[in-house]
Amino acid sequence: MPKKKKAARKIYGKIKGQYNQKSIKRRIEALFLDNIGKVLTREQIIKVVTDPETGREPENWHQRLSELRTDEGYTILSWRNKGDLKVQEYLMPHRKKRSSAGKRVRPTDATWLAILKRANYSCEWNEGDEACRLKDGEVDPIGGGRVKLTPDHKNPHSLDPKADPRDPSQWQALCGRHQVTKKNYWDSTTGKINTYAIVQFSPEK
Repeated sequence: MPKKKKAARKIYGKIKGQYNQKSIKRRIEALFLDNIGKVLTREQIIKVVTDPETGREPENWHQRLSELRTDEGYTILSWRNKGDLKVQEYLMPHRKKRSSAGKRVRPTDATWLAILKRANYSCEWNEGDEACRLKDGEVDPIGGGRVKLTPDHKNPHSLDPKADPRDPSQWQALCGRHQVTKKNYWDSTTGKINTYAIVQFSPEK
């Protein structure tokens, strides 16, 4: 009888003190770079991003984590793409960055106001018959925390990084949870999956 292959033992990372980087994204980046090849938990990330003065946990930290993957090209694995990770566990296997789609643009203040009015100040996520419609400031019953709406490219950033910042029709308002769900993988203009981005950002060759 062939011997059963033992599952690799997961090595968990440790927070090495206080992270003082100015932005949430840079604190998350530093935490992962300090723990290459080690598993980090949601609780550890939240500890790093929590404001040390107010004790407030930002609702959009998972969006900053997503931007490290999609905008800056880091490979950060989760249970979705590495089977031995549990839900709310993450791992950066190496420091190497992939090429990214280019710097993101944001809609102008006037455009963003027009988007919010069109959306009735609620998340515009639609997937089949499922619509989010959570309003800015409400508590997300699934993801937890208060909803903070942010602008999202209807056409994925990886396909078209030059969305017109003055055209509300090219943008939509999404809550943090659905920003992460969409990433660059969903084209809201066509309703199709962006297979190119999924392949481009895959952690395996």
